[in-house]
Order: sequence, then structure tokens, then C-alpha cells
Amino acid sequence: MGPHANIELDALRHNLQRVREISPGSAVMAVIKANAYGHGALRAAGALVAADAFAVARVEEGVVLREAGFQKDILVLEGSFGGAELQAASRHHLMLAVVRPQQLEVLDRKVLPQPVNCWLKLDTGMHRLGFQLPQAREAYQRLQACPNVGGPVRLMTHLANADNLQDDTTSKQLAAFLPLAESWGVQASMANSAGILGWPQSHGEWVRPGIMLYGASPFMGGRGENDGLKPVMTFCSRLLAVNRYAKGEAVGYGGSWRCPEDMPLGVVAVGYGDGYPRHAPSGTPVLLNGQRVPLAGRVSMDMISVDLRTQPDARVGDPVVLWGEGLPAEEIADCAGTISYELFCGVTPRVRFRVSN
Repeated sequence: MGPHANIELDALRHNLQRVREISPGSAVMAVIKANAYGHGALRAAGALVAADAFAVARVEEGVVLREAGFQKDILVLEGSFGGAELQAASRHHLMLAVVRPQQLEVLDRKVLPQPVNCWLKLDTGMHRLGFQLPQAREAYQRLQACPNVGGPVRLMTHLANADNLQDDTTSKQLAAFLPLAESWGVQASMANSAGILGWPQSHGEWVRPGIMLYGASPFMGGRGENDGLKPVMTFCSRLLAVNRYAKGEAVGYGGSWRCPEDMPLGVVAVGYGDGYPRHAPSGTPVLLNGQRVPLAGRVSMDMISVDLRTQPDARVGDPVVLWGEGLPAEEIADCAGTISYELFCGVTPRVRFRVSN
């Protein structure tokens, strides 16, 4: 009776193919950090074997993939923290982003089992990680000369506001980054999912799709289906109880919602203990037997209540979709004041996963 997440690997492969269609001149680095945005890193990697490389956030994520037998190039987007992680990256053939001067210093002084391939990250406007443009050439030359660095050094940056097509920040970032990459004659990567879909000039030699691989839109107010994407995760549960209450009766903690009339209410076996967003307000839709019904009252740890006035024949055990096929995760995220990324990553370990190829 408890909640479960259906993972459709065919949808993951379909979304990778959409990346290929939209950016046909670019190699694809599939981002599977944070347990593949909550979808399962190993299962996602197995389904995305057609990608040209993988990207993760941290060295330990890359090591897990290597120990599971994946041989594809893997880029660690945050680079290494200190000598021990640098040694691990070298042993496991992980590519490293170099995002701060201290990483250059460690690369210069350590003795490694074998050289590591590096991407130099430049800060063109995100102001989070990366070298400022005045320091870029010196950092690039140091990496080129470093004995611990193997292969050609490549460049990358991260787009801060690409999810807003009316914002000119992306154009300014590209205007700062592209001439430098072109003048140095190096391979470059700029485009995240929003860049791939909305900013063709950002595609470059490598694109780095993340959220779009999992079927959700990166744009404010967007829906993945509008870009030909398919949801990979469908978060489901079942109706646990059906009750009737009189007009004026309060529902849930705090009594924040009251029955506007004599009516049936359903209880669904899911709550914030499973990853359903606690701040989803009354009126947030779920699909019951394929039809929308609204949330009524506060989300509890293990349960939510739903208004059954449009489904008076609902029965215990009827299927409920919280987001996914037929109900975009982006819509639920909008209702809860968050983003689909957080919904996916927030599904908790007690939720069972069912995987379809």
C-alpha cells in the first residue's frame, strides 16, 4: 500500500536522444550527480551508455561508478578536495574540473599514480566556483605545464540565468567566454539543460544535460513535454482510507482546511517522510484513478488528505500519482514553491523503486 517510484529507463534514453537532436554538433556529458537526481546513479548510467561521458559532483560519486564497472569518461564537476581525493581520482581515471587556485597548488606538488585529465572552470557570472577571467590564462598555462595533468586542458563555465530566456545574463556570459575559448583553440562546455534548449549559441563542443534527461523542464514555468521530453520518474501511492465528514469539519494538523459541505475525503499513503513536499498547499493536484483531485489540509509525515467530491466512488486501494506520467513534476513543484530537481532528489529511502526498461 505504500508509495513507490516507477522509473522508465526508455524515457531516459528518449530524453538523451532529444539532447542529440537539439545539439547535433556537440558531444554529450550526461549529468548523473546526486544519485542521478534521485533516480539512481547506477541504473541511470546503465541506461545512458550512449552518452559520450558522465558528470558527477564529487569524487566519491565517480568512484562508485568505476567500482560498478563503468569505463566511460567521468568528469568531477567540483574537482578534488585535497590530496587524498586527487589520488583517488588518479587511480580511478576520473577527469577533474579545476575550480579554485588551491586545486592547482595540490596538482603541482603531489605525486600521482598517473596524470589526470582536467577541465579549467571559468567564472563568467555565476560567482560560485571558477577562476576569474583575468586569472584564466595563467591558470590555463599552469595546467598545461603540470606533469600531473594529462591530455589537452579543456574549458568550461556554468550558465547562471539560462532558465530565463528574457534575461541577458546568458548573452553576457557567452560574450565573455566564447572569444577566449576560440582564441585558445580548446574544447569548451557551457550548456546545461537550459542552455541546450534555449541558447543554441552555447552548445559548443560539449553539452552537459541534467534535469532534461529526467524529463523535466529547466525553465521557469516550463513543462518537459513542451520540449519533447518524457518523465522518467512517476511517484505513486494508493488510497488508504475513504471517510465522510460534515460541513465545517477541520482536516489535518492545525485544522487549516475545513469541509465546505458534507463530503467524502480520501487519505493517501504518502507524506513528507517519503519525499512529498511538506509545503504543498491545499489545492495541489494528485491523480486518483487518472483524474485530478485536490489536496485538502496540511501534508503529514506519512499521509495526505484529498477532496473526493469529484470522485465519490473512490475506493481504498485505488491508485494515486503524485507526479510523473500525466501530472508534471514541475506543476507540483510550482505549487510547493520549489523546483522539480528538489522533488526528485527528496524521495526518501523508504520509497520502493520499480524499474522498467
